[in-house]
Amino acid sequence: MKKLLLMGRMNDVMKNLSDYLQNYFRVQVCLENTENTLAMIKVLEPDIVVILLIGVYEFDNSIFLLLQNEYPNTPIVTIGTQGEYENFQFFCKDVQVDNLIRPIDNALVLEMLNHKLETAQEVVVEEKAEPVGDMKNVLVVDDDALTLRNLKMALEDTYNVSIANSGMKAISAIGKRRPDVILLDYEMPVCDGRQTLEMIRADAEIADIPVIFLTGVSDREHIEAVIGLKPAGYLLKPITMEDLEKAIEDVFSGNQQ
Repeated sequence: MKKLLLMGRMNDVMKNLSDYLQNYFRVQVCLENTENTLAMIKVLEPDIVVILLIGVYEFDNSIFLLLQNEYPNTPIVTIGTQGEYENFQFFCKDVQVDNLIRPIDNALVLEMLNHKLETAQEVVVEEKAEPVGDMKNVLVVDDDALTLRNLKMALEDTYNVSIANSGMKAISAIGKRRPDVILLDYEMPVCDGRQTLEMIRADAEIADIPVIFLTGVSDREHIEAVIGLKPAGYLLKPITMEDLEKAIEDVFSGNQQ
């Protein structure tokens, strides 16, 4: 999961936002204590920072100087009234910040965070420069870099393998090279496997591409939810190469789950 640092005063707005975002991020809440906040930033090294601007004038500006000097590429989203944001700009005027005017629905906050993370990160879409013509094309989608690397290495002798580390990047990869099968992580943050599959099926030109879900959760309710989406197959992590190769072969032979 991506790491999110949520800064601000503890109140009902902060608690509600924190509870909501924990469904999508690894959230660390930091309050007004400057020493603790500075330490937490260095330990956590967040992928994105969200600042609730209620009472922002009470923050020590050293926090913003740290973000500006040591984490210039870390996206920052603030949530506050126009007046609160004007006070904030004094502290962090040289840092690229997107402000959301409150009150705002949590779903819109999530949409902004998703957008910031997508535009801030280098697109991860890797493929062979000259794919072998008689090999099938496989797209692997997972937010874990180690999983992507391992699966690519395991499959690339048999297939033309492309990889993507998010649902949106997967759609981009499909546009560059249409896969014959997609291996899709179900538990990705922000845009998960279900949402990614829905985007694929919503596009008539790619809706028929078979998708095999990869999932690390094995409880009955979770598995039933996965099966309910009617994928071409699903595999439980950790994945063995024998099971993976069989699942792919079943798709190509028409012997799907």
